[in-house]
Amino acid sequence: MAPFWPLKNLIAVNPIAGFEDLPFKEALVQAKAYFQQTEMPAGMQEVNRQSIKWLQAFFDEGQATIKMPLKNTGLFKSTLSLIRFDSQIHQNDEHKINWIKQQPNEPEVFIASALSYLKIEQHYWDLFLSLMLTTLPGWAAHIQYKANWATGSSSAEQSEYLAFRLALTCMIWPGAKELITWHKNALNSANQENTYNDIFSAELSYQYKLLKQFGDYAPPQEQKKPDAQMVFCIDVRSEPFRRAIEAQGNYATYGFAGFFGLPVSISNPVTHESYASCPVLLKPAYDVAQKPDEANQSNVHKHNRLTLLKKLYQSLKYTFITPFNLVETVGSTTGLWMFARTLAPRAADAMQAGLKKTIAPDFHTKTDIRNIPLSQQIGISANALKMIGLTENFSPLIIFCGHGSATVNNTFSTALDCGACGGRHGGPNARALAEILNNKAVRFGLSEQGINIPEETFFAAAEHNTTTDDVEIYIYEKDLSPVLSEHLNKLKEALKGAQISAVQYRGGQIPAETANWSNLRKSVARRSKDWAEVRPEWGLAGNASFIIGPRWLTENINLEGRSFLHSYEWQTDYNGSLLTSILTAPMVVGQWINAQYLFSTLDNVAFGAGSKITNNITGKIGVMQGNASDLMHGLPLQSVYATDTTPYHTALRLTVVVYAPKEAISGIIAQQPILQKLFGNGWLHMICLDPTDHKKYQLVRDLGWTQIN
Repeated sequence: MAPFWPLKNLIAVNPIAGFEDLPFKEALVQAKAYFQQTEMPAGMQEVNRQSIKWLQAFFDEGQATIKMPLKNTGLFKSTLSLIRFDSQIHQNDEHKINWIKQQPNEPEVFIASALSYLKIEQHYWDLFLSLMLTTLPGWAAHIQYKANWATGSSSAEQSEYLAFRLALTCMIWPGAKELITWHKNALNSANQENTYNDIFSAELSYQYKLLKQFGDYAPPQEQKKPDAQMVFCIDVRSEPFRRAIEAQGNYATYGFAGFFGLPVSISNPVTHESYASCPVLLKPAYDVAQKPDEANQSNVHKHNRLTLLKKLYQSLKYTFITPFNLVETVGSTTGLWMFARTLAPRAADAMQAGLKKTIAPDFHTKTDIRNIPLSQQIGISANALKMIGLTENFSPLIIFCGHGSATVNNTFSTALDCGACGGRHGGPNARALAEILNNKAVRFGLSEQGINIPEETFFAAAEHNTTTDDVEIYIYEKDLSPVLSEHLNKLKEALKGAQISAVQYRGGQIPAETANWSNLRKSVARRSKDWAEVRPEWGLAGNASFIIGPRWLTENINLEGRSFLHSYEWQTDYNGSLLTSILTAPMVVGQWINAQYLFSTLDNVAFGAGSKITNNITGKIGVMQGNASDLMHGLPLQSVYATDTTPYHTALRLTVVVYAPKEAISGIIAQQPILQKLFGNGWLHMICLDPTDHKKYQLVRDLGWTQIN
């Protein structure tokens, strides 16, 4: 089972990652048999209904007014103690009540006992236990997250979940053995030939169009020093904006994973928030604190008072009696506010922002990187610059630009933020790396590695709002020389022009927009503030390729916002370690994202979240359809469909394009089992643009190469 992250930091995953050991075509068949069955035995449906009820109560993260008793004893022990009081499960049958009282509370012992009770032959145990998971896959995916990915995770949760499912099955459906026959019939009738052919056809069409644009891919003879250099996340939404900023003047852009190589957690001593801001494949090694300036202490106190007021309001809203008094007191005011947010979302947001600024003005923060030892700061920054290919020809001003979305009333908002930062905004990581590279001691350490950064070069951070294409630069202008201030002012004007171009380009992608800039700007701003908007932005819909190479390779190509772009210079990667890192980390994450969009488009009920209109949040964990469905564990319909029946995203596998010698790529794949599995089983396509002979090659399933035109 693939894991499912909670709403607070949604991470894209391949929903059928458990079948990656199989060829892609066969995996489609297995996925249909296990996950896409619309008709399930009535007994299993009842087991699921009762399971959902108890799972909601146990895994609640603050939505319920009353917590489930005995939670500290674990899922299995607590439910084993409590379900004897649930007449919906035992139907007041004394035999069932006595049976459950007599069961061992050790999950592993109970599992064997339950399988015997259900008369499951031993050679079917693995299959039957798998069906206990796949017949309620959303919750099983969340258990996978809790057991293997969450802080303080324990594999015991998996056995507890299986024991819990078996306990309810024994009580509700003693004849569950027929589930095996049902599954065999489903597998025999599963046919995905047409689905596979549609996917393959879309891939051929896309690859033909893409490769045609590369032409002979000859490198430029000379490159002059840019006025400014900007490093963006590899996210597909950065690609149109990078084209737009480059068109504004002498600016160069680069692509790098949006956590900027920093394995850190971000903390704020004022809000007491702390979160991992790096890919889920990594564990944070250091904490970076966002601390308020001393001059902002009065604003900090005001912020704390506002926080207390919000907590008081929430406590009054969700207890048993006080909500009635609360409605009597503020009902008319909140009613007027509801109408304002519905009829004039931009004006309402401006009003709210103005009121907040009056009550509790924002406070500026400084990035505290002292927890990262100097030697590690040097190592992290050297690795980042080498990965980017930015080791010489430095501009006077270099910007690390993270990204994040800006939406309201959006359950899936973190799915629009930076996946490399664990479903968070990338600005704090950008600020941390800029702070590191402005440190003279770090620059001295880099010079010993042959990376000589001019004294006049200044690093700054920014954040790209992917919903509106605004870019906010985090910089104290008093720290800049007059020359740098001039560069900064020119860049700010260029960013405004880039925003116009990028928004106009995206205007054709969003339904019912106009090419008029004034109207389009208002429309985009409204989408980011409208609490009724189901498509504030398209996110990573349309993603189709992952291109690894220098910027000159793609700078004259319109990639239509469908490509992850990772900078890479093969000539300076002497031992292949840089390309290995790219292929085994950001590219793998790109495959997760691509697979999530692919399967959410193929079957939005089995692999997606269904329509936002009928979504309900459960336990602050995830969403379900209506009030008693499985935990939905993919993207909502509106993220991948233009209408209820017309897909916006094209379902295809990711095409990886690498500008490097094919022998170097083959050597890396030969050493990395994860790459052998993904490419050998056809989960990804690999195309090599070989700089040694200027020919194009495609990796075939036996991991050899065939030349293509």
